Amino acid sequence: MNRRQLLTGAAAMTAFATTTSARAAETSRSFLEIATWRLHNSDEDQIKRVAAYLEHGLFPALTRAGAKPIAALSTLIGPDGPSLVSIVQHASLAAMQAALEKVASDKEHVAASEELAAGPGMPFVTIESSLLHSLAILPEPAIPTDTATRPSRIFEMRTYESQSMAARVKKAAMFNDGEIGVFQRLGMRPAFIGESVIGPRQPNITYMLSFDSLAEREKLWSAFGSDPEWKKISSPADLKDAKIVANISNIMLKPLPFSPLK
Repeated sequence: MNRRQLLTGAAAMTAFATTTSARAAETSRSFLEIATWRLHNSDEDQIKRVAAYLEHGLFPALTRAGAKPIAALSTLIGPDGPSLVSIVQHASLAAMQAALEKVASDKEHVAASEELAAGPGMPFVTIESSLLHSLAILPEPAIPTDTATRPSRIFEMRTYESQSMAARVKKAAMFNDGEIGVFQRLGMRPAFIGESVIGPRQPNITYMLSFDSLAEREKLWSAFGSDPEWKKISSPADLKDAKIVANISNIMLKPLPFSPLK
């Protein structure tokens, strides 16, 4: 991502960012860069090569540069597989630009990048990136502290595609003012939520939930759908008046061994 893209993203964020909640100061809302590494199965061993690059090259370099790697996950259920997803947190757009400049000149990262490219054929097919501005209800990702004492979880990343900018603001208000609270109360464990600043299928809000298993996911989503508080938040009249009914897409992911989020 170059300086021009960052400036464009800053303008988009200013125009579209929700102002529905005062529970967290604007400066505390972080930015999340989500990169999807599109791969294919072949003797190029792309999954292993990219995972090694993330673990030993990119994530350490980003950490040295002041950014915060959040997750490295592989697709469990989703379209266009196989793929890996990396998530990195930045305190601000300026901090992100500074981190990218430091990474570009980081000698250890340069060596890791050269090693990634040195294998047979292509190390990956393509990279698709998006940038989110976290919502006030969850200004920073929720990283668990008990990963050493329990099995890894599975994650569901959902993208809520709004029909207009105004509809996205109203949907953000639903998340900030009750929907995320219902997730948390039911044990669906929101990891992050943010509105898109740069990326495809805009305007949208993307969030991630974690579950112990696919069976637990089905059980909890069923409970969510019949929850009295959720029914009150999402009454048909309110949805119709607010014009926030939108397309929802999702993928299921599992963490790589070195992922902080697991």
